[in-house]
Amino acid sequence: MKYKILIAAFAIPLLSACLQSAVPVSTPLPPNHISTVVVLTGQAAFATASAHAPLSTETPVPTETPLPTTPLPTPTPTFEAGFTDFAQIRFISPGPMSSLTSPINLQALLVSGESQLVRVELLGENGRILQRTLERVTRDPNGGVYRGFELAFEIRAVSERGYIRISSKDDRGRIQALNTMPVLLYSIGENQITPIGNMMYERVMYEGLEEGDEIFGGVVDLKGRFWPVNTQPVFLELIQPDGKIISSRVLDFKGIDTESFETTLPYKITEPTLVRLSIHQDNLDLPSDPELKQFIYVHTMELMLYP
Repeated sequence: MKYKILIAAFAIPLLSACLQSAVPVSTPLPPNHISTVVVLTGQAAFATASAHAPLSTETPVPTETPLPTTPLPTPTPTFEAGFTDFAQIRFISPGPMSSLTSPINLQALLVSGESQLVRVELLGENGRILQRTLERVTRDPNGGVYRGFELAFEIRAVSERGYIRISSKDDRGRIQALNTMPVLLYSIGENQITPIGNMMYERVMYEGLEEGDEIFGGVVDLKGRFWPVNTQPVFLELIQPDGKIISSRVLDFKGIDTESFETTLPYKITEPTLVRLSIHQDNLDLPSDPELKQFIYVHTMELMLYP
């Protein structure tokens, strides 16, 4: 007991000094205050990261994870108009800007891509990949599949910014969904878990457009609302099965509050083509990954285009 007291006596001044230059620990977010959550998920909340570490060459083995025996956190968010569709990659815990020590108990509901492979990464500052795993998840488009992950990490500093990134691909190798969660990583201390709030919902809603719709006439008319992650431009694209982008549009929003948009994506094809409509936003502080580029959020749906 004496040794523990002596260690604590030396650790407290050191921790206090280091935290003066570290990112301050956020207080838990009110679950019914979307503007606070949005700000915390803005560009400043995300650390620089890269994904240069190679993925395992081993073939992922199908696994079954039972539902947790303890109740999951119950969020009580305020519904923003139109944003009521659960995210394909839905974080359950931890919430935005949680203060975390190793290992992190990550809980999520995943609607995996058509490839049934899900990539989970914990990224720290300066492009460092602290943990990465690739898991096969049975595709359940109706409600998603529960998964729990234990993400262990080591950092040299007392604390640093980081985020958890989860992504999936379709059977053609195109990004199907990507979502991120900003967190604060600590080498010592106790976890402070914030509620998930409105981050369980997709950041985009389209009016009058659904998965699998058929489009004629050479133009896709788009109208809806978007909830920006940061102040970077938002990209809309039509992507062919071979990965070729046949139409694109850039949307500029005034800030990080939800805004309405209305635009068109003209296209030219000679035969019926099943494309993926993609909307994404980048974080330019991220080194470009060969596969995930600088994406910080991606939402897609398939459309059948006719000439």
